[in-house]
Amino acid sequence: MSTDTQIQPDLSARSLAFSIWRAYETMGMSIERYLLLVITPAVGLFVGSLVAPFVVGLPLFVAGPLIGFGLLALVTAVIYPKLAQDRRRAQVRQRFHLFLTHITVLSMANINRVEIFRILAEEEEYQALAEEMGYLVALVDTWNQSLDDACRMRAKQVSSPLLSDFLERLAYTVGAGQEISDFLVEEQDTMIQQFTTRYESDLAKLDVMKELYMSMMLSLAFILVFAIVLPILIGMNPTLLIGTTILMFTIVQAAFVYAIHVVSPYDPLWYIEKTAGGGPTERIPRALVLGFGGCLLLGVVVLAVLLGVTPVAPDRIPTPIMAAIPVTPLLLPGWRMRQEEKKVKERDQEFPSFIRALGAVESVKQTSTSNVLSTLRKKDFGALTGNVDALYKRLHMRVDDVRSWRLFAAETGSYLIQKFGDMYVVGRQMGGNPRLLGQLISANQREVLKVREKRQQATTTLTGVLFGITASTVFSFFIGLEVVAVMMEITEGMDLDPQLVGNLLQTGQYNLVVIEYLLIVTILINAALSAVMIRLTDRGHLISGLVTFVFLTWLGAVVAVATEYVVNAVISV
Repeated sequence: MSTDTQIQPDLSARSLAFSIWRAYETMGMSIERYLLLVITPAVGLFVGSLVAPFVVGLPLFVAGPLIGFGLLALVTAVIYPKLAQDRRRAQVRQRFHLFLTHITVLSMANINRVEIFRILAEEEEYQALAEEMGYLVALVDTWNQSLDDACRMRAKQVSSPLLSDFLERLAYTVGAGQEISDFLVEEQDTMIQQFTTRYESDLAKLDVMKELYMSMMLSLAFILVFAIVLPILIGMNPTLLIGTTILMFTIVQAAFVYAIHVVSPYDPLWYIEKTAGGGPTERIPRALVLGFGGCLLLGVVVLAVLLGVTPVAPDRIPTPIMAAIPVTPLLLPGWRMRQEEKKVKERDQEFPSFIRALGAVESVKQTSTSNVLSTLRKKDFGALTGNVDALYKRLHMRVDDVRSWRLFAAETGSYLIQKFGDMYVVGRQMGGNPRLLGQLISANQREVLKVREKRQQATTTLTGVLFGITASTVFSFFIGLEVVAVMMEITEGMDLDPQLVGNLLQTGQYNLVVIEYLLIVTILINAALSAVMIRLTDRGHLISGLVTFVFLTWLGAVVAVATEYVVNAVISV
């Protein structure tokens, strides 16, 4: 038993070392050059950070972070190729379903098969996938390799097992003489299943992150309450201790925001491009100006109340409520963006039916897209109907097909419509069968919409958790503050020797007004980061997160005031 326990870490370390070495071999730079240009300076920086404190005589609180920085630079330099490889692997995994749909559409067109990869290599949005397609084209054009040999060569070099497996199977298919289009059509079911599995796996990771986040935030809330109450016993500066704890609270929460961004499936909702007709987001700037203008105006009013230059006494309105009042106008742009976002989702739901109908009718009538749309624009496609009519008008006016579809996508505001619409029009221009194109695109988008529904459920659950955590943590913060306030009132009312009271309860360093302001700042920070976290989960527009920000701010303010009221009521009883 002990032998097994000892062997497992060795195997893990060996596997990690092998993966790092593999990353060095495939990083696109010779190992000797990387050692000379990156590793050697990092080693020098680390050695310098070790020696400098002894030479200069730096104090420990300066020497510690300096040595830590040098060590971080060295570790980063050593593992950077591995990090870059993992990033490329993630780029392949996140965009592979769009890439495979795109290459399938192009394979149905009447173009040279190498031209398919050349077109994909120019799609910058595919990132690592586009680079790999560029390598394939270079091997064929520059080194006169056959396509199947080029695929085999790249399959051994790519960092993503998903892409490597695909290139191996593609090489075998091309070498056997099978049509690429037949192979890719057969791959669709497998690709959709893999895409769904990966998507659901990422959503499962979000559930784990949610549980971890809840545990961490509640623990930090306890630490902050401890930091509020502890100085009354040990005589520390409470403001400094509370400020440090709040900084730690913010750093941990920001780290979770980044973790949510990394874990959440890459599936953007919005496609934003400036158009002459005005896309969904072009109606938002006016609301933003009104919202932020209202914030500024209410902020001035609240400041005037606090300074006592208005008839309203500062103590008539609780301080947490006064902090929440200025952010309220942000509801206007946030709500407007949320309404536009809802329409984008509705258009996404209608697009598969539209593109399938367009392809089927275009295939039967053997006519142009403009003529087919003259009939389809009269059909009811829900929120998409007006956009279909605008597309028909542009095509009827002989506007360039690609440009017309791009404007159509920009007016819908949908990322999926932009991607799949571009695929359809390019496939049609190159002679693809419209019925097959419409069926393929429709089926793939419906699968994306299915997993998006699961992501929406995960977002709703996370939203509920964040609201619950906000209420509980704010309650804990202000319970601690009220306990200190009560202890200060008790010590002031005790008819005992002041020196004896001071030895027992050291309340002289407390400034309750400053501490309350610090806690209010924590409420605002928590509301902002929580709103960003929710938007990163559902990949919606950040402006729509202003609604969540305002609601969380008001929730924190109301809970703070209610906590003060309840504590005072209990004590008075």
